[in-house]
Amino acid sequence: MRVLVTAASRHGATAEIAEAIAGKIRESEMEVDVLPPDAVDGVDPYDAVVVGSAVYAGHWLDPARRLVDRHAAALADRPTWLFSSGPIGDPPKPDEELVEIAPMIQRLGARDHRMFPGRLDRDALGFVERALVTALRAPTGDFRDLNAIRSWAAEIAGSLRPGVDA
Repeated sequence: MRVLVTAASRHGATAEIAEAIAGKIRESEMEVDVLPPDAVDGVDPYDAVVVGSAVYAGHWLDPARRLVDRHAAALADRPTWLFSSGPIGDPPKPDEELVEIAPMIQRLGARDHRMFPGRLDRDALGFVERALVTALRAPTGDFRDLNAIRSWAAEIAGSLRPGVDA
């Protein structure tokens, strides 16, 4: 079983989520490649795909949306999962709906979509981003729940390998 995990990440937090997902799936003795969306030439070599993106203003980043657009037919032909990363704080904010996720799930026949809280490191932001998060009073910190991320990845692995204790 060969699995592709790909995620668009602006400052690295979502890429780290993709790595955590891949690591958990690898524990089930599956071959897993982790690539940024722009490096994915095709999904034909893969039996299953996990696609994710950081979310800004309710939208996935362009590289992830382009990947889905380029490979929609092939993604619809294999088990595909989607994840998003973005809300921060406790409770997580913003709590807005993602604009393109529902149609994307339907178009791909995605098995699931999960929203994971993200990380905000003001030192990694550019001037405009810092101004925006200051205006929004966004809390700084790492709000990712690695246990929840790994648990979801174990569910994926378990569905790909029934009978294997993920």
